[in-house]
Amino acid sequence: MFKSIFEDVKREFTYGNMITRIIIVNVAFFIGINLLWVFFRVGSGWQDTEIYKVISQGLMMSSDWKHILTHPWVLFTHMFLHEGFWHILWNMLLLYWFGRIVGDFIGNQRVLPIYLLGGLAGALAFFLVYNVTSLGGGQEVFALGASGAVMAMVVAAGVLSPNYIMRLLFLGSVKLKYIVGVLVFLDLIGIANDANTGGHFAHLGGALMGGLFVTQLNSGNDLSIIVNRITDAVFSFFNSIFSSRSKMHVKNRNQQKSGSKMWQGKGRHVKDQDHQERVDQILDKIRESGYDSLSDEEKEFLFNASKQ
Repeated sequence: MFKSIFEDVKREFTYGNMITRIIIVNVAFFIGINLLWVFFRVGSGWQDTEIYKVISQGLMMSSDWKHILTHPWVLFTHMFLHEGFWHILWNMLLLYWFGRIVGDFIGNQRVLPIYLLGGLAGALAFFLVYNVTSLGGGQEVFALGASGAVMAMVVAAGVLSPNYIMRLLFLGSVKLKYIVGVLVFLDLIGIANDANTGGHFAHLGGALMGGLFVTQLNSGNDLSIIVNRITDAVFSFFNSIFSSRSKMHVKNRNQQKSGSKMWQGKGRHVKDQDHQERVDQILDKIRESGYDSLSDEEKEFLFNASKQ
């Protein structure tokens, strides 16, 4: 069962849109950190442990510049990290609803840049509030969650299409601008609350970035270009490492096979060629119309081909 689930998730991550991939990464972080919590807590007689605290806070955004300097990855990991179920549930629902609108209007290639820039803007707002004001009493405070990045997506969708109609349970059809306005207003009044004040500032920082991104895009300045160049360079670096290892493995395996069987036959060659042509046709269809345009038979064929 777990193998089947893993294969389904792998397929969705490989061929799904960017919103699907971001959600999968968030869920993976959520499962991983909670499994660690269970492992350490049960192992210590149902007591919270210092090692779990060190690991979890090593992935969170901090109000202390020393923590950020020694853990620079927290600028990104914090926006994929959730410990509470309701926290990740609402963030992922909002990301799915509004992220699809953004992707449909300005393209799938701009979804991740908005998410990352929104998360970074939220982290900056959180850091400045705790270091410029007396909030926190001078003690180190940690932040986690995708809320800043999600609010960037929410506001971006609202600026892109304010009159877009969404159908809400019990309320019926509501224009997107009113939904976005209510969400931003809740964060504004949340600033005065003693609970999660820094978090609300982070949400507003992300919201500001979402609006700025679309405004700049309408002015001809696409902020996603530089972000995509950086992320592509990072992904290419890691892909080159893993692909080189994979090629070495395949080369060694082929060398072993060649000693026992040098000729595969014309029939096998034609069959392999037809199989590859079928795969290429399906991949071309995905690039043109998206994964959802495939028939059930094509999805199954592609899934089986990915395991070979």
